[in-house]
Amino acid sequence: MASNANNTDSSPNALERGNATPTSPVSDAQHQQQQADSGLRNRKEPPSYPPSSPISPAARTGTQRSTGTQNLNSPLDASAVTAVAPRKSKRKLSYWQGLLKPKRRVGETPTWSSSLRAIVFASWLNVLLVFIPVSWALHFAIHNDTVIFVTAFLAIIPLAKLLGFATEELSLRVGETLGGLLNATLGNAVELIISIIALTKCQLRVVQASLIGSILSNLLLVLGMCFFAGGTKFSTQGFLVSAAQLNSSLLTLSVVAVLIPATFHAALSNSSGQTDEGTVSSGSEGDRILKMSRGVAVILLFIYGCYLTYQLWSHAHLYESKQSGGVQKSMKYPESVRLPHWPHDKKSTKGSTEALNAPTSNPNVANGPTTGTIDGEAAGRPSISESHNTGTHPVPVSSDGHLLAEQPQEPEGEEDDGEEVEEPQISVPAAAILLVGVTVLVAFTAEFLVDSINGLVESSPLSQEWVGLILLPIVGNAAEHVTAVTVSVKDKLDLSIGVAVGSSIQISLLVIPFIVVLGWIIGKPLTLLFDPFEAVVLFLTVITVNYVVADGQSNWLEGMILMCLYVIIAVALWFYPGNDPASTLLTCT
Repeated sequence: MASNANNTDSSPNALERGNATPTSPVSDAQHQQQQADSGLRNRKEPPSYPPSSPISPAARTGTQRSTGTQNLNSPLDASAVTAVAPRKSKRKLSYWQGLLKPKRRVGETPTWSSSLRAIVFASWLNVLLVFIPVSWALHFAIHNDTVIFVTAFLAIIPLAKLLGFATEELSLRVGETLGGLLNATLGNAVELIISIIALTKCQLRVVQASLIGSILSNLLLVLGMCFFAGGTKFSTQGFLVSAAQLNSSLLTLSVVAVLIPATFHAALSNSSGQTDEGTVSSGSEGDRILKMSRGVAVILLFIYGCYLTYQLWSHAHLYESKQSGGVQKSMKYPESVRLPHWPHDKKSTKGSTEALNAPTSNPNVANGPTTGTIDGEAAGRPSISESHNTGTHPVPVSSDGHLLAEQPQEPEGEEDDGEEVEEPQISVPAAAILLVGVTVLVAFTAEFLVDSINGLVESSPLSQEWVGLILLPIVGNAAEHVTAVTVSVKDKLDLSIGVAVGSSIQISLLVIPFIVVLGWIIGKPLTLLFDPFEAVVLFLTVITVNYVVADGQSNWLEGMILMCLYVIIAVALWFYPGNDPASTLLTCT
């Protein structure tokens, strides 16, 4: 009964029956407050974690800011730091922007005074510029062709060097592919000027010999010296295999275009014993070879246009060292065999050599951690260098085996990490003016040089073939020769090959067909019927170069092989009397 009396009913029905006790609003509020306080007392507090813990809210949300180096005890730490690490977002460039963007950042533009000073002191060969007025004066004063040839020869050498200097300065402002094309094109300006002047004077044999000699000089002498000069500093140097294979195919095509007219002439010459229906007169044979040469020249020009489209547009990515993936890294000599006359580079260019990850101390860690690798067997887990080292720099680890995440720091004033800045020596307007001025001087001096060749051959033991195949290409290739050797020592072998081999491709697919078409326009019967001995020598040269560049890397011995082959050809041409089958079929007036 007592329990029933204590149980009060506060429902509306109980109030109507009169056996309930009314409840005040104040008592209800107090009751709710007591329940809330009880819930707060009974609620469990979440565990507190240190900020470096992988399951702390700061680590999960990435709001924890840290400076220096953190000690990471689980793989989750590395992923958390990787997610927070800032990365530079590079804007995707358009086609023309990527083609014109230099590989390395270019420094400030020099002033006019500094540009003039750089031109004057560009090379010690500038002292030979004194022979320019001397050769001009001797041409009008005396009639000694040997003296005129020697002075004009010495005068063109510094002009070709200045032409290469201006071209190299312009190539700094553009991409690597366009820079190599620019070096090869302007490097052939001297050969083109000499060929045009000789063509107008009906010295067709000099035109053919100088063009074939330029190809031999570029493929053997220039390329060989590039491999040799680079090999004295690097044990092996890598270059683009895909580009080298394409260049080999184009060179083979050019040799076939030269051999076909010679084979055509040999086949018709052996048919003299046939009946009258099968024989061809010399005049008819010469006319057929001339028409065939002009048709082949047009096809070669079309192929060169396709090559430019392939190189600069459709497959431009294959010529970029960073994106091609087919370039082997250059390797330096070990300390025991490194040649002493080359200075050690203090600045490491990005992608130039393989990094040697030696253990070094990390100053950012207070407890003496070191930078190195951990033996996986000794630590009972895979090596940290294998699982986390994705770049050229090792991952810092502590002495107890824990991974240390180092906060990346962006270099100030640098666009590309680890890349050196190219400092131009002259400005772009100064380079353009220098190109125009040197071209005019070369044109006048080359005319005096060509006029003195006949007198030189008559008064000296030199033959016209040796002058055209050996002497004139040395003068014409002086620009790209110096440029290619200089950049090969700087581990820019792709640019060296682009200058040397690209220059040979331009001569065979552009200059030779252009000269043939130009002779067609001005009425000069220039054909693709070259000396059979020279055509065979060119064929053997291309085969040798194809074997040398097939593996995608070079060394000093390969360069020595190419240079020695060039010396062998020069010795053979010294005793070769020469043969001009085109002169017996066609007459130039």
